[in-house]
Amino acid sequence: MKKKLQFSFLLPTLLIAAVVGHDYGDALSKSILFFEGQRSGYLPQDQRLAWRGNSGLSDGWTYNTDLVGGYYDAGDNVKFNFPMSFTTTLLSWSIIEFGDSMPPHELRNALVAVRWATDYLLKTVSQPNRIFVQVGDPNIDHNCWERPEDMDTERTVYAVDAPNAASDVAGETAAALAAASMAFRSSDSGYAETLLRNAVKAFQFADSYRGAYSDNPYIRDGACPFYCDFDGYQDELLWGAAWLRRASQDDTYLNYIEMNGKTLGADENINEFGWDNKHAGINVLVSKEVLEANKYTLQSYKASADSFMCTLVPESSSSHIDYSPGGLIYKPGGSNLQHATTISFLLLVYANYLAKTSQSVNCGNLYVTPASLRLQAKKQVDYILGSNPLGLSYMVGYSNNFPQRIHHRGSSLPSIKDHPQFIACKEGSIYFNSTNPNPNVLVGAVVGGPGKDDAYNDDRVDFRKSEPTTYINAPFVGVLAYFAANPNPS
Repeated sequence: MKKKLQFSFLLPTLLIAAVVGHDYGDALSKSILFFEGQRSGYLPQDQRLAWRGNSGLSDGWTYNTDLVGGYYDAGDNVKFNFPMSFTTTLLSWSIIEFGDSMPPHELRNALVAVRWATDYLLKTVSQPNRIFVQVGDPNIDHNCWERPEDMDTERTVYAVDAPNAASDVAGETAAALAAASMAFRSSDSGYAETLLRNAVKAFQFADSYRGAYSDNPYIRDGACPFYCDFDGYQDELLWGAAWLRRASQDDTYLNYIEMNGKTLGADENINEFGWDNKHAGINVLVSKEVLEANKYTLQSYKASADSFMCTLVPESSSSHIDYSPGGLIYKPGGSNLQHATTISFLLLVYANYLAKTSQSVNCGNLYVTPASLRLQAKKQVDYILGSNPLGLSYMVGYSNNFPQRIHHRGSSLPSIKDHPQFIACKEGSIYFNSTNPNPNVLVGAVVGGPGKDDAYNDDRVDFRKSEPTTYINAPFVGVLAYFAANPNPS
Protein backbone atom coordinates (compact mmCIF):
# COMPACT_ATOMS: atom_id res chain seq x y z
CA MET A 1 0.00 0.00 0.00
CA LYS A 2 1.31 3.44 -0.88
CA LYS A 3 2.32 5.38 2.18
CA LYS A 4 0.23 8.46 2.85
CA LEU A 5 2.09 11.71 3.27
CA GLN A 6 1.62 14.64 5.60
CA PHE A 7 1.15 17.43 3.07
CA SER A 8 2.06 21.08 2.85
CA PHE A 9 1.01 23.26 -0.10
CA LEU A 10 3.49 23.80 -2.90
CA LEU A 11 2.43 26.38 -5.44
CA PRO A 12 4.46 27.38 -8.50
CA THR A 13 7.28 29.70 -7.55
CA LEU A 14 7.81 32.94 -9.39
CA LEU A 15 9.16 36.38 -8.81
CA ILE A 16 6.68 38.30 -6.70
CA ALA A 17 7.18 41.90 -5.71
CA ALA A 18 8.86 41.89 -2.34
CA VAL A 19 6.67 42.75 0.62
CA VAL A 20 8.18 42.52 4.07
CA GLY A 21 5.43 41.06 6.21
CA HIS A 22 1.89 42.37 6.49
CA ASP A 23 0.13 44.31 9.20
CA TYR A 24 -2.92 42.08 9.51
CA GLY A 25 -4.24 44.10 12.44
CA ASP A 26 -4.27 47.27 10.34
CA ALA A 27 -5.95 45.42 7.48
CA LEU A 28 -8.56 44.03 9.89
CA SER A 29 -9.43 47.50 11.17
CA LYS A 30 -9.79 48.81 7.64
CA SER A 31 -11.82 45.84 6.41
CA ILE A 32 -14.44 46.66 9.06
CA LEU A 33 -14.28 50.41 8.48
CA PHE A 34 -15.24 49.84 4.84
CA PHE A 35 -18.81 48.99 5.84
CA GLU A 36 -19.34 52.54 7.11
CA GLY A 37 -18.85 53.75 3.54
CA GLN A 38 -21.65 51.45 2.36
CA ARG A 39 -24.25 52.60 4.86
CA SER A 40 -27.69 53.70 3.78
CA GLY A 41 -29.96 55.70 6.05
CA TYR A 42 -29.30 58.17 8.86
CA LEU A 43 -25.60 58.15 9.71
CA PRO A 44 -24.61 58.32 13.40
CA GLN A 45 -22.46 61.01 14.99
CA ASP A 46 -19.56 58.58 15.33
CA GLN A 47 -19.48 57.90 11.55
CA ARG A 48 -15.76 57.64 10.78
CA LEU A 49 -15.83 57.95 6.99
CA ALA A 50 -16.90 61.57 7.26
CA TRP A 51 -17.26 62.16 3.52
CA ARG A 52 -20.51 60.18 3.54
CA GLY A 53 -23.89 61.66 4.49
CA ASN A 54 -27.48 60.55 5.04
CA SER A 55 -29.22 58.80 2.14
CA GLY A 56 -32.27 56.73 1.25
CA LEU A 57 -34.33 58.36 4.01
CA SER A 58 -37.69 57.69 2.38
CA ASP A 59 -37.02 54.06 1.50
CA GLY A 60 -40.22 52.05 1.90
CA TRP A 61 -42.67 54.93 1.58
CA THR A 62 -44.52 53.35 -1.35
CA TYR A 63 -45.54 50.54 1.02
CA ASN A 64 -46.08 52.97 3.89
CA THR A 65 -43.34 51.17 5.81
CA ASP A 66 -39.86 51.99 7.12
CA LEU A 67 -37.12 50.36 5.04
CA VAL A 68 -34.45 52.92 5.89
CA GLY A 69 -30.97 51.57 6.62
CA GLY A 70 -28.95 48.60 5.49
CA TYR A 71 -26.10 48.59 3.00
CA TYR A 72 -25.54 49.37 -0.64
CA ASP A 73 -24.05 46.19 -2.04
CA ALA A 74 -21.21 47.68 -4.07
CA GLY A 75 -20.51 50.86 -6.02
CA ASP A 76 -24.14 51.69 -6.76
CA ASN A 77 -27.07 52.89 -4.64
CA VAL A 78 -29.32 49.82 -4.60
CA LYS A 79 -30.12 47.66 -1.58
CA PHE A 80 -30.17 44.06 -2.83
CA ASN A 81 -31.24 41.92 0.13
CA PHE A 82 -29.96 38.63 -1.31
CA PRO A 83 -26.26 39.60 -1.17
CA MET A 84 -26.82 41.86 1.84
CA SER A 85 -28.13 39.01 3.95
CA PHE A 86 -25.24 36.78 2.81
CA THR A 87 -22.84 39.57 3.79
CA THR A 88 -24.50 39.64 7.21
CA THR A 89 -24.22 35.87 7.65
CA LEU A 90 -20.50 35.95 6.81
CA LEU A 91 -19.78 38.96 9.02
CA SER A 92 -21.54 37.20 11.87
CA TRP A 93 -19.73 33.91 11.18
CA SER A 94 -16.46 35.84 11.21
CA ILE A 95 -17.29 37.04 14.73
CA ILE A 96 -18.49 33.62 15.90
CA GLU A 97 -15.31 31.85 14.79
CA PHE A 98 -12.69 34.58 15.17
CA GLY A 99 -14.17 37.28 17.41
CA ASP A 100 -12.01 36.08 20.30
CA SER A 101 -8.98 36.94 18.16
CA MET A 102 -10.14 40.53 17.59
CA PRO A 103 -9.02 43.43 19.77
CA PRO A 104 -12.04 44.48 21.89
CA HIS A 105 -12.60 47.75 20.01
CA GLU A 106 -12.56 45.97 16.65
CA LEU A 107 -14.96 43.31 17.90
CA ARG A 108 -17.24 46.16 18.90
CA ASN A 109 -16.88 47.76 15.45
CA ALA A 110 -17.63 44.43 13.78
CA LEU A 111 -20.79 44.00 15.84
CA VAL A 112 -21.86 47.52 14.90
CA ALA A 113 -21.36 46.56 11.24
CA VAL A 114 -23.54 43.48 11.69
CA ARG A 115 -26.25 45.42 13.51
CA TRP A 116 -26.43 48.03 10.76
CA ALA A 117 -27.56 45.19 8.51
CA THR A 118 -29.72 43.23 10.96
CA ASP A 119 -31.72 46.27 12.08
CA TYR A 120 -32.68 46.65 8.42
CA LEU A 121 -33.25 42.94 7.80
CA LEU A 122 -35.63 42.80 10.76
CA LYS A 123 -37.72 45.45 9.00
CA THR A 124 -37.87 43.31 5.86
CA VAL A 125 -39.62 40.46 7.70
CA SER A 126 -41.76 42.58 10.01
CA GLN A 127 -45.05 42.05 8.15
CA PRO A 128 -46.98 38.74 8.13
CA ASN A 129 -46.63 36.62 4.99
CA ARG A 130 -44.43 39.20 3.27
CA ILE A 131 -40.72 39.71 2.77
CA PHE A 132 -39.14 42.79 1.27
CA VAL A 133 -36.30 41.72 -1.00
CA GLN A 134 -34.90 44.92 -2.57
CA VAL A 135 -35.03 48.70 -2.57
CA GLY A 136 -34.08 50.59 -5.72
CA ASP A 137 -34.46 49.90 -9.43
CA PRO A 138 -30.95 48.94 -10.62
CA ASN A 139 -31.69 49.67 -14.25
CA ILE A 140 -32.56 53.28 -13.43
CA ASP A 141 -29.84 53.58 -10.78
CA HIS A 142 -27.10 52.24 -13.04
CA ASN A 143 -28.06 54.80 -15.66
CA CYS A 144 -26.88 57.52 -13.28
CA TRP A 145 -23.53 58.32 -11.70
CA GLU A 146 -24.86 59.94 -8.58
CA ARG A 147 -23.95 60.24 -4.92
CA PRO A 148 -26.26 58.31 -2.60
CA GLU A 149 -26.94 61.58 -0.77
CA ASP A 150 -28.29 63.10 -4.02
CA MET A 151 -30.41 60.16 -5.13
CA ASP A 152 -33.45 61.33 -7.04
CA THR A 153 -34.11 58.07 -8.85
CA GLU A 154 -37.25 56.09 -8.09
CA ARG A 155 -36.72 53.99 -4.96
CA THR A 156 -38.82 51.06 -6.11
CA VAL A 157 -39.62 48.58 -3.34
CA TYR A 158 -39.72 44.89 -4.28
CA ALA A 159 -41.84 42.73 -1.98
CA VAL A 160 -42.89 39.08 -2.15
CA ASP A 161 -46.25 38.17 -0.64
CA ALA A 162 -47.31 34.61 0.17
CA PRO A 163 -48.03 32.28 -1.52
CA ASN A 164 -45.42 33.67 -3.92
CA ALA A 165 -41.97 32.27 -3.24
CA ALA A 166 -38.70 33.78 -2.05
CA SER A 167 -36.99 30.76 -0.51
CA ASP A 168 -33.55 32.03 -1.46
CA VAL A 169 -33.78 35.52 0.08
CA ALA A 170 -35.90 34.37 3.02
CA GLY A 171 -33.59 31.40 3.65
CA GLU A 172 -30.50 33.61 3.56
CA THR A 173 -32.23 36.17 5.77
CA ALA A 174 -32.96 33.38 8.26
CA ALA A 175 -29.30 32.36 8.16
CA ALA A 176 -28.18 35.97 8.68
CA LEU A 177 -30.46 36.59 11.65
CA ALA A 178 -29.62 33.23 13.24
CA ALA A 179 -25.88 33.73 12.84
CA ALA A 180 -26.14 37.29 14.14
CA SER A 181 -28.07 36.06 17.17
CA MET A 182 -25.01 34.00 18.10
CA ALA A 183 -22.68 36.95 17.54
CA PHE A 184 -24.75 39.14 19.91
CA ARG A 185 -25.59 36.52 22.51
CA SER A 186 -22.91 37.49 25.03
CA SER A 187 -23.24 41.27 24.67
CA ASP A 188 -26.98 41.82 24.06
CA SER A 189 -29.07 38.77 24.88
CA GLY A 190 -32.38 40.55 24.31
CA TYR A 191 -31.42 41.58 20.78
CA ALA A 192 -30.08 38.08 20.16
CA GLU A 193 -33.46 36.61 21.09
CA THR A 194 -35.24 39.01 18.74
CA LEU A 195 -32.92 38.01 15.92
CA LEU A 196 -33.44 34.29 16.50
CA ARG A 197 -37.22 34.63 16.76
CA ASN A 198 -37.33 36.45 13.43
CA ALA A 199 -34.92 33.96 11.87
CA VAL A 200 -37.43 31.21 12.63
CA LYS A 201 -40.18 33.28 11.03
CA ALA A 202 -38.10 33.97 7.91
CA PHE A 203 -37.28 30.30 7.54
CA GLN A 204 -40.93 29.31 7.84
CA PHE A 205 -41.72 31.64 4.92
CA ALA A 206 -38.80 30.22 2.92
CA ASP A 207 -39.80 26.59 3.48
CA SER A 208 -43.57 27.00 3.22
CA TYR A 209 -43.54 28.75 -0.16
CA ARG A 210 -40.75 27.12 -2.12
CA GLY A 211 -39.22 28.73 -5.16
CA ALA A 212 -36.74 31.34 -6.32
CA TYR A 213 -37.57 35.00 -5.83
CA SER A 214 -36.23 35.91 -9.25
CA ASP A 215 -38.68 33.51 -10.94
CA ASN A 216 -41.36 36.06 -10.05
CA PRO A 217 -41.75 38.27 -13.18
CA TYR A 218 -42.18 41.42 -11.08
CA ILE A 219 -39.03 40.74 -9.10
CA ARG A 220 -37.00 39.45 -12.05
CA ASP A 221 -37.01 42.82 -13.79
CA GLY A 222 -35.24 44.36 -10.78
CA ALA A 223 -33.08 41.51 -9.54
CA CYS A 224 -31.77 40.19 -12.85
CA PRO A 225 -29.18 39.92 -14.22
CA PHE A 226 -27.54 41.43 -11.13
CA TYR A 227 -28.59 39.10 -8.32
CA CYS A 228 -30.75 36.48 -10.00
CA ASP A 229 -30.90 33.16 -8.22
CA PHE A 230 -28.88 31.30 -10.85
CA ASP A 231 -28.18 28.18 -8.75
CA GLY A 232 -31.60 27.46 -7.29
CA TYR A 233 -33.19 28.10 -3.91
CA GLN A 234 -32.57 24.67 -2.38
CA ASP A 235 -29.16 25.51 -0.90
CA GLU A 236 -30.59 28.49 1.00
CA LEU A 237 -33.13 26.20 2.67
CA LEU A 238 -30.36 23.93 3.92
CA TRP A 239 -28.18 26.93 4.82
CA GLY A 240 -30.96 28.60 6.79
CA ALA A 241 -31.79 25.36 8.59
CA ALA A 242 -28.11 24.71 9.36
CA TRP A 243 -27.72 28.12 10.95
CA LEU A 244 -30.95 27.75 12.92
CA ARG A 245 -29.64 24.41 14.19
CA ARG A 246 -26.33 26.00 15.17
CA ALA A 247 -27.98 28.98 16.87
CA SER A 248 -30.87 27.20 18.61
CA GLN A 249 -29.62 23.62 19.01
CA ASP A 250 -33.21 22.66 18.16
CA ASP A 251 -33.37 19.07 16.88
CA THR A 252 -36.11 20.12 14.45
CA TYR A 253 -33.45 21.72 12.28
CA LEU A 254 -31.04 18.83 12.77
CA ASN A 255 -33.74 16.52 11.42
CA TYR A 256 -34.37 18.91 8.54
CA ILE A 257 -30.78 18.88 7.30
CA GLU A 258 -30.58 15.11 7.86
CA MET A 259 -33.79 14.33 5.97
CA ASN A 260 -33.58 16.92 3.18
CA GLY A 261 -29.95 16.71 2.18
CA LYS A 262 -30.54 14.51 -0.86
CA THR A 263 -33.75 16.11 -2.04
CA LEU A 264 -32.30 19.62 -1.73
CA GLY A 265 -29.07 18.73 -3.52
CA ALA A 266 -26.58 18.86 -0.66
CA ASP A 267 -24.09 16.80 -2.65
CA GLU A 268 -24.35 18.97 -5.78
CA ASN A 269 -22.11 21.93 -6.69
CA ILE A 270 -20.15 21.30 -3.51
CA ASN A 271 -17.13 23.31 -4.64
CA GLU A 272 -18.89 26.68 -4.75
CA PHE A 273 -19.47 29.30 -2.07
CA GLY A 274 -20.76 32.82 -2.51
CA TRP A 275 -23.85 34.99 -2.41
CA ASP A 276 -25.69 32.62 -4.80
CA ASN A 277 -24.35 29.16 -4.01
CA LYS A 278 -23.97 28.14 -0.37
CA HIS A 279 -23.04 24.46 -0.72
CA ALA A 280 -19.39 24.52 0.35
CA GLY A 281 -20.32 26.73 3.31
CA ILE A 282 -23.16 24.43 4.35
CA ASN A 283 -20.84 21.43 4.33
CA VAL A 284 -18.17 23.14 6.43
CA LEU A 285 -20.74 24.50 8.88
CA VAL A 286 -22.52 21.18 9.36
CA SER A 287 -19.23 19.27 9.62
CA LYS A 288 -18.66 20.86 13.02
CA GLU A 289 -21.33 18.60 14.48
CA VAL A 290 -19.79 15.53 12.90
CA LEU A 291 -16.28 16.37 14.13
CA GLU A 292 -17.12 17.67 17.59
CA ALA A 293 -20.40 15.94 18.47
CA ASN A 294 -20.12 12.69 16.50
CA LYS A 295 -23.35 13.31 14.59
CA TYR A 296 -22.63 10.62 12.01
CA THR A 297 -26.06 11.02 10.43
CA LEU A 298 -24.50 14.16 8.90
CA GLN A 299 -21.42 12.33 7.61
CA SER A 300 -22.29 13.05 3.97
CA TYR A 301 -21.84 16.79 4.62
CA LYS A 302 -18.39 16.21 6.08
CA ALA A 303 -17.45 13.99 3.13
CA SER A 304 -18.37 16.84 0.80
CA ALA A 305 -16.40 19.33 2.90
CA ASP A 306 -13.35 17.04 2.75
CA SER A 307 -13.79 16.69 -0.99
CA PHE A 308 -13.90 20.46 -1.40
CA MET A 309 -10.71 20.92 0.60
CA CYS A 310 -8.97 18.34 -1.58
CA THR A 311 -9.88 20.28 -4.72
CA LEU A 312 -7.78 23.15 -3.34
CA VAL A 313 -4.64 21.01 -3.02
CA PRO A 314 -2.56 21.29 -6.20
CA GLU A 315 -0.99 17.85 -5.64
CA SER A 316 -4.30 16.12 -5.00
CA SER A 317 -5.71 13.88 -7.73
CA SER A 318 -9.02 15.73 -7.29
CA SER A 319 -7.53 19.22 -7.57
CA HIS A 320 -9.34 21.38 -10.09
CA ILE A 321 -9.16 24.93 -8.75
CA ASP A 322 -7.31 27.27 -11.08
CA TYR A 323 -4.56 29.54 -9.84
CA SER A 324 -3.12 32.61 -11.53
CA PRO A 325 0.65 32.57 -12.20
CA GLY A 326 1.04 34.64 -9.04
CA GLY A 327 -0.87 32.09 -6.94
CA LEU A 328 -4.33 33.66 -6.67
CA ILE A 329 -7.36 31.36 -6.69
CA TYR A 330 -9.19 32.11 -9.90
CA LYS A 331 -12.74 31.47 -11.06
CA PRO A 332 -14.24 33.06 -14.18
CA GLY A 333 -17.00 35.64 -14.12
CA GLY A 334 -15.49 38.81 -12.69
CA SER A 335 -15.11 40.14 -9.15
CA ASN A 336 -12.67 37.30 -8.60
CA LEU A 337 -11.56 38.24 -5.09
CA GLN A 338 -14.97 37.20 -3.77
CA HIS A 339 -13.80 33.63 -4.35
CA ALA A 340 -10.40 34.20 -2.76
CA THR A 341 -11.89 35.67 0.42
CA THR A 342 -14.75 33.17 0.86
CA ILE A 343 -12.54 30.15 0.17
CA SER A 344 -9.83 31.46 2.51
CA PHE A 345 -12.47 31.84 5.19
CA LEU A 346 -13.69 28.26 4.76
CA LEU A 347 -10.09 26.98 4.81
CA LEU A 348 -9.51 28.62 8.19
CA VAL A 349 -12.84 27.60 9.71
CA TYR A 350 -12.41 23.99 8.64
CA ALA A 351 -8.81 23.98 9.83
CA ASN A 352 -10.01 25.07 13.27
CA TYR A 353 -12.69 22.36 13.38
CA LEU A 354 -10.15 19.73 12.37
CA ALA A 355 -7.48 20.95 14.77
CA LYS A 356 -9.87 20.95 17.71
CA THR A 357 -10.48 17.24 17.15
CA SER A 358 -6.89 16.43 16.04
CA GLN A 359 -7.96 15.39 12.56
CA SER A 360 -6.75 15.95 9.01
CA VAL A 361 -8.27 15.51 5.55
CA ASN A 362 -7.70 12.30 3.60
CA CYS A 363 -7.16 13.29 -0.04
CA GLY A 364 -6.37 9.84 -1.43
CA ASN A 365 -2.61 9.37 -1.37
CA LEU A 366 -1.97 12.20 1.07
CA TYR A 367 -3.28 13.72 4.26
CA VAL A 368 -3.82 17.46 4.43
CA THR A 369 -3.27 18.96 7.87
CA PRO A 370 -4.97 21.98 9.43
CA ALA A 371 -1.61 23.78 9.16
CA SER A 372 -1.62 23.19 5.41
CA LEU A 373 -5.09 24.64 5.05
CA ARG A 374 -4.05 27.72 7.02
CA LEU A 375 -0.97 28.17 4.87
CA GLN A 376 -3.09 28.10 1.74
CA ALA A 377 -5.40 30.77 3.17
CA LYS A 378 -2.38 32.89 4.12
CA LYS A 379 -1.11 32.80 0.53
CA GLN A 380 -4.42 34.24 -0.65
CA VAL A 381 -4.49 36.93 2.03
CA ASP A 382 -0.92 37.98 1.37
CA TYR A 383 -1.62 38.16 -2.36
CA ILE A 384 -4.59 40.46 -1.76
CA LEU A 385 -2.54 42.69 0.55
CA GLY A 386 0.30 43.15 -1.93
CA SER A 387 2.43 40.00 -2.21
CA ASN A 388 1.64 39.68 -5.89
CA PRO A 389 3.41 40.33 -9.21
CA LEU A 390 2.24 43.98 -9.28
CA GLY A 391 3.11 44.69 -5.66
CA LEU A 392 -0.38 46.22 -5.43
CA SER A 393 -2.65 46.01 -2.41
CA TYR A 394 -6.19 45.24 -3.55
CA MET A 395 -7.46 46.73 -0.29
CA VAL A 396 -7.99 50.47 -0.64
CA GLY A 397 -6.04 52.45 1.95
CA TYR A 398 -3.75 49.58 2.92
CA SER A 399 -0.03 50.18 2.19
CA ASN A 400 1.16 52.94 -0.12
CA ASN A 401 0.15 51.27 -3.37
CA PHE A 402 -3.55 50.53 -3.85
CA PRO A 403 -6.28 51.21 -6.46
CA GLN A 404 -7.08 54.92 -6.78
CA ARG A 405 -9.95 54.79 -9.28
CA ILE A 406 -12.42 52.30 -7.90
CA HIS A 407 -15.87 51.85 -9.44
CA HIS A 408 -17.86 53.48 -6.65
CA ARG A 409 -20.19 56.45 -6.90
CA GLY A 410 -19.72 57.95 -3.46
CA SER A 411 -15.96 57.56 -3.55
CA SER A 412 -15.51 59.02 -7.05
CA LEU A 413 -17.80 62.06 -6.78
CA PRO A 414 -16.99 65.10 -4.64
CA SER A 415 -18.11 64.64 -1.05
CA ILE A 416 -21.36 66.35 -0.13
CA LYS A 417 -19.35 67.94 2.71
CA ASP A 418 -16.99 69.61 0.20
CA HIS A 419 -19.52 70.14 -2.59
CA PRO A 420 -22.97 70.55 -1.03
CA GLN A 421 -24.57 71.55 -4.33
CA PHE A 422 -26.75 68.88 -5.91
CA ILE A 423 -25.10 66.77 -8.63
CA ALA A 424 -27.79 65.36 -10.91
CA CYS A 425 -27.97 61.92 -12.52
CA LYS A 426 -26.01 62.67 -15.68
CA GLU A 427 -23.89 65.46 -14.21
CA GLY A 428 -21.80 62.84 -12.46
CA SER A 429 -20.61 61.39 -15.76
CA ILE A 430 -17.61 63.71 -15.90
CA TYR A 431 -16.38 62.18 -12.65
CA PHE A 432 -17.03 58.65 -13.87
CA ASN A 433 -15.04 59.29 -17.05
CA SER A 434 -12.27 61.21 -15.32
CA THR A 435 -8.81 59.68 -15.07
CA ASN A 436 -8.21 61.46 -11.77
CA PRO A 437 -8.01 59.44 -8.55
CA ASN A 438 -11.20 59.23 -6.51
CA PRO A 439 -11.41 62.19 -4.13
CA ASN A 440 -12.82 60.13 -1.24
CA VAL A 441 -10.82 57.13 -0.07
CA LEU A 442 -13.12 54.19 0.71
CA VAL A 443 -10.74 52.78 3.30
CA GLY A 444 -10.78 48.99 3.58
CA ALA A 445 -12.65 48.31 0.34
CA VAL A 446 -11.40 45.18 -1.42
CA VAL A 447 -11.92 45.54 -5.16
CA GLY A 448 -12.97 42.80 -7.59
CA GLY A 449 -9.31 42.21 -8.32
CA PRO A 450 -7.10 40.95 -11.10
CA GLY A 451 -7.84 38.44 -13.82
CA LYS A 452 -6.34 35.03 -14.45
CA ASP A 453 -3.12 36.62 -15.69
CA ASP A 454 -2.61 38.72 -12.51
CA ALA A 455 -3.19 41.86 -14.59
CA TYR A 456 -5.02 44.85 -13.12
CA ASN A 457 -5.60 48.25 -14.68
CA ASP A 458 -6.66 50.96 -12.26
CA ASP A 459 -9.73 51.79 -14.31
CA ARG A 460 -13.04 52.97 -12.87
CA VAL A 461 -14.92 51.81 -15.96
CA ASP A 462 -13.84 48.17 -15.56
CA PHE A 463 -16.32 47.33 -12.81
CA ARG A 464 -15.54 43.59 -12.85
CA LYS A 465 -12.09 44.41 -11.49
CA SER A 466 -12.42 47.80 -9.82
CA GLU A 467 -15.73 47.55 -7.93
CA PRO A 468 -15.73 46.60 -4.24
CA THR A 469 -18.60 44.64 -2.70
CA THR A 470 -19.73 43.94 0.84
CA TYR A 471 -19.55 40.18 0.28
CA ILE A 472 -15.87 40.34 -0.67
CA ASN A 473 -15.09 42.06 2.63
CA ALA A 474 -17.38 40.14 4.99
CA PRO A 475 -15.43 36.84 5.10
CA PHE A 476 -12.14 38.75 4.90
CA VAL A 477 -12.92 40.25 8.33
CA GLY A 478 -12.73 36.79 9.90
CA VAL A 479 -9.68 35.79 7.90
CA LEU A 480 -7.77 38.92 8.93
CA ALA A 481 -8.82 38.50 12.55
CA TYR A 482 -7.24 35.05 12.53
CA PHE A 483 -3.97 36.20 10.97
CA ALA A 484 -3.77 39.31 13.15
CA ALA A 485 -3.64 36.94 16.13
CA ASN A 486 -1.67 34.19 14.34
CA PRO A 487 0.65 35.85 11.78
CA ASN A 488 2.74 32.68 11.49
CA PRO A 489 0.18 29.88 11.72
CA SER A 490 0.97 26.27 12.38
